[in-house]
Amino acid sequence: MITTTGKATSGVVRWLGGIAAAAALALGASLSAQSVPELAYDTNADLLKLPDNLHLGEVAGVATNSKGHIFVYTRTGAPNATVGTSRTFFKAGSKLFEFDQTGKFLREIGQGLYGLNFAQAARVDPQDNVWLVDQGSSNVMKFDADGRLQLVLSRKPEAISVRPLAPGAGRGGPPPEGRGAPGANAPAAAGAPGAGAPAAAPQAGGRLGPPGPPGSGIPGDSFNRTADVTWDRAGNIYVADGASRTVGNARIAKFDKDGHFIKSWGSRGSEPGQFNGIRGIVIDAQGNLYVADAGNQRIQVFDGDGNPKAQIASIGVPSALCITPGPHQYLYSSNSNDPETLDNGEIYKLELDGRVVGRFGHAGKLPKEFGMVNSLDCRSENELFVGELTNWRVQKITVRASK
Repeated sequence: MITTTGKATSGVVRWLGGIAAAAALALGASLSAQSVPELAYDTNADLLKLPDNLHLGEVAGVATNSKGHIFVYTRTGAPNATVGTSRTFFKAGSKLFEFDQTGKFLREIGQGLYGLNFAQAARVDPQDNVWLVDQGSSNVMKFDADGRLQLVLSRKPEAISVRPLAPGAGRGGPPPEGRGAPGANAPAAAGAPGAGAPAAAPQAGGRLGPPGPPGSGIPGDSFNRTADVTWDRAGNIYVADGASRTVGNARIAKFDKDGHFIKSWGSRGSEPGQFNGIRGIVIDAQGNLYVADAGNQRIQVFDGDGNPKAQIASIGVPSALCITPGPHQYLYSSNSNDPETLDNGEIYKLELDGRVVGRFGHAGKLPKEFGMVNSLDCRSENELFVGELTNWRVQKITVRASK
């Protein structure tokens, strides 16, 4: 269902207060659960062909360009940390692979790049530039179609702390637990968004900003556990900054096409315009932004200036989003399972006003099943690519047209 802050229209419910709002939400959830049709679909779970010496790990991002080439940002490789005099440099935890439209491996892009630490998302813009979002480095990186780095947003934070050795432990002593010291900056607990990522500093670069609501961050590109990126027709960049539900930022940051900061909005919470674990952001042809607010189990809708317009609920925990091209756009949203269970896992197809067209799939290990979907890419109304964390794969999905 969808609630809106604006004028009520067909299929839309106003923001209400008190008992009336609770009743409306409960009724909407009940009707949604009873009336969602199951969509028939086919899958190709063995599309991508890698050389013998390369392997996929957790597929955090998948995206396609105008030629149909497939870009996969995966948590694989051999991460390493180098201790400097005042910083610890962490790198090489993720890789970006390009495949042609048939699944043939073409190349690795950005091999050894400083910002490829803990993959979070991959997107391709209308000019076929490839954008990577990295939760470990808190960087958003833009590559042109030839694979050359063009733009970097945010400075890689002082994110990896070195745990002091236990008393009496020398070089042969017990290794530190995890990638950083325990405490407020430790990685999220297992199952939480960002679990396993390098610990993030309270503010990127160690800088202190003006006080503000928790999660509102520092004005600018001081990101902390970035989640996703999108753009409007003017080329303005929107960064979903805050994948964690417990620490770091919880905001949307807007920049012009050259990376100059314009504004940001959001803080940690459950009110309209607040967030709790952002997992994705997409934009429609009218410039409306759809934000997967996973911790609050909703998709929030904003205009390009950050004014709340609506929220879509009763579709589980939105964990990955994509919007189809063409004159009649649809929104796909994954209710991904958590790592401890094989519950849920279905993907919803929605009209942009929040009405559910149908759903398909469930959590599992086999083809046509999904394991912690972290990325969706919409090629057309009924064709999409699905990137999975726990099954280490990309599936090409074809939703069968209704008869």
